Parts: sequence; structure tokens; C-alpha cells
Amino acid sequence: MKSFREAVEARDPDAIAAALAENVVFTSPVAFRPYPGKAITAAILRGVLRVFEDFRYVRELTGEDGRAHALVFEARIGDTRVEGADFLHLDESGLVDELTVMVRPLSAAQALSAAMGAQFEQIQREAAAS
Repeated sequence: MKSFREAVEARDPDAIAAALAENVVFTSPVAFRPYPGKAITAAILRGVLRVFEDFRYVRELTGEDGRAHALVFEARIGDTRVEGADFLHLDESGLVDELTVMVRPLSAAQALSAAMGAQFEQIQREAAAS
């Protein structure tokens, strides 16, 4: 989890991808179905790096087994403040094999949906190129 957090805080897409397991499953706050696989998850997270401004983690929680984590964050999309959490699960190797993102308030979820929707063709091209 430390490598994932540090990669996100450094805004380093290659390090973020390196922290993901091949079989990672990403669950979006604005899409109904989960996205399985490292290529699409890494591409989505690159899109998030392009959309979120002033991103910072403000709290970290760890489950009893040390493999479940929650990283609470604050960010901005244009003039809209976003509060959210990344819920991560690590596999036996310490790589992220589950990533679920939640955001609030509703206006933030709507802004994120619109911003990521505008990115999605590029995200799909990036995932296919991986």
C-alpha cells in the first residue's frame, strides 16, 4: 500500500501501474460495473491524474490483517471540491488486487463522472496499447 500511496502522491503513472496486480479489479464511484485488469485500471488512474487537481491524502486506515486499507483524500475538479476514499486490498505480494473509490458530495460525483467521461476514449486507447 505504501508504494501505491507514494506513487499517487508523486503523480507517477508508471509507479502507480507497478503497484497494481495483473488481476486487479477497479470499482469506480461513477460506473456500475467493475473494471478487471491492470491495463484498464492503470489507464483509468492516468485519467484521474489528469482530472484531479490539488489531490492529497489526509488519512490512512489499515485493517487488522494489514492487507485492507483506506486512504481518505481531498481534491478538486475545477471549482468543485471532492472528498473521497480509496479502498485497497493487497495480494500476497503486496500489490493492489482490489481498488474501490468512493467520492462525495453528489456534486463531486457528477463532476467526476463528466470529467472522466470526457477522458474515456483516451483511457480505452491507452488500455488497448498496454
